[in-house]
Amino acid sequence: MPNHFHIVVKPDKGEELSKWMQWLMTSHVRRYHRHYGSSGHVWQGRYKSFMIEEDSHLLMAMRYVEGNPVRAELVPSAKEWKWSSHRETLGKGKRMLTDAVPIELPGEWDRYVDEPFTEQELDRLRMSVNRQTPYGDEEWQIKICKEFGLESTMNRKGRPKKEWRHE
Repeated sequence: MPNHFHIVVKPDKGEELSKWMQWLMTSHVRRYHRHYGSSGHVWQGRYKSFMIEEDSHLLMAMRYVEGNPVRAELVPSAKEWKWSSHRETLGKGKRMLTDAVPIELPGEWDRYVDEPFTEQELDRLRMSVNRQTPYGDEEWQIKICKEFGLESTMNRKGRPKKEWRHE
């Protein structure tokens, strides 16, 4: 993507993620500015993170990440986006960016990634991105939210609407 990127990572410890992201972004921006003789912002906004259940939800998040250039109409197939790990996920070429996926991929992963999402699938995933809500089935979400004090991420933004009584 021209002004942002998506990445699915699993840190050994959750608290290591922000340190790693700070290192990644700082070193990239410094290198970028040195190379182009520029200054200022390179990327759009701060990073967002959320936990993902290691089941079909992880597959959906990976599909979202690898299929993003197709949704943005930058390429007709994810296989054609040279900045993606998609070819590595397919097992084509040497793994340089990615580890093996911790769960089994569906057959014909390349077709699955290129398939359009339903509005419901996109809404649910984007809610996790925007609110940093754990992404998984409802029972798992509730458990994780309680365990890590993330219950507020499940609520709508802003104040609850007032109920008007007509007397």
